[in-house]
Amino acid sequence: MKIALLSLFCGFIVGLVFAAFKLPIPAPPAFAGILGIVGIYLGYKFVITVMPLLLR
Repeated sequence: MKIALLSLFCGFIVGLVFAAFKLPIPAPPAFAGILGIVGIYLGYKFVITVMPLLLR
């Protein structure tokens, strides 16, 4: 949980800096982009956790 909170805090700080300098946000601008990131994470986790069980 500590890592998740630190990640959220760092992201918040980056967002503040980008807004202060009037730069475009360094994140997907739409819900579809966020789902793409979640899909990448889930695919990675699938290969790491489920594939070894299937290949026994």
